Amino acid sequence: MPDAERTSDDSSPVRLDALLAARGLVKSRTAAAKLVQAGRVTVAGAAVVKPSAPVAPDAEIVVDTEDEWVSRAARKLVRALEVFDVDPSGRVVLDVGASTGGFTQVLLHRGAARVVALDVGHGQLDPVLAVDDRVRVVEGCNARNLTTEEYASLDPRAAETSLVVGDLSFISLRIVLPVLAEAVPADEFVLLVKPQFEVGRSGVREGIVRNAALRNDALMNVLWAAWDAGLGTVGLAASPIVGTHGNHEYLAHFQRRVGGDPTEWGNPTAWIGRATELTEGAA
Repeated sequence: MPDAERTSDDSSPVRLDALLAARGLVKSRTAAAKLVQAGRVTVAGAAVVKPSAPVAPDAEIVVDTEDEWVSRAARKLVRALEVFDVDPSGRVVLDVGASTGGFTQVLLHRGAARVVALDVGHGQLDPVLAVDDRVRVVEGCNARNLTTEEYASLDPRAAETSLVVGDLSFISLRIVLPVLAEAVPADEFVLLVKPQFEVGRSGVREGIVRNAALRNDALMNVLWAAWDAGLGTVGLAASPIVGTHGNHEYLAHFQRRVGGDPTEWGNPTAWIGRATELTEGAA
């Protein structure tokens, strides 16, 4: 259950993560930062996702201490499925970059018939998900090297795959997208775009892409990579939570033979910002 606490002291604003730790609502400022970035902290009834946000010492703070998901990434896919109106029910889905299984868990909750959980690592998938009969665990498989023949051999129902979801790190989607489009028969893709892995080292400072123009270029380059691979962009949205280091991340919805070329999105990050404002204003 959420924990709520109210105190009063010096009226000077303090960092949210520091205040959470000072009140004993979390074990450390690091833990506080993770909760804030996951969207699980509200101040005076409003969600705050920046750990360094200044708040009044006597502010009413609520911390959601319960989370049904195995990883914070799950919230990103929940947002994408809702915004893009994608229903995985009854479908065979590839989760590329499955890691601990946040996306896989959401897919199962939403009724997916089969999930191929693929990752280059080993032993990361949540043990409950790993033994689920609906999940085919594929470890030690680098998505950039996936072939049509290899994917077809991974699972008896691989040929039925109609949706690909992905949250990949330490590799550019510009490299992976053409491979997935060729190797996997799915017509629909929902992917997380992480600018920190798209701009190159020169565009990243302390793990963060701070330049808005670089973030926009990163997103546009991914859209063009998808287009060149035969996938049109049919939806874009901001991730509901920032990345681990505070990076802005984006959700993208692609379909084969659908949608115009990326120039129709103009400035994609600005478009996402306007769409987010309109959505929040209507809420």
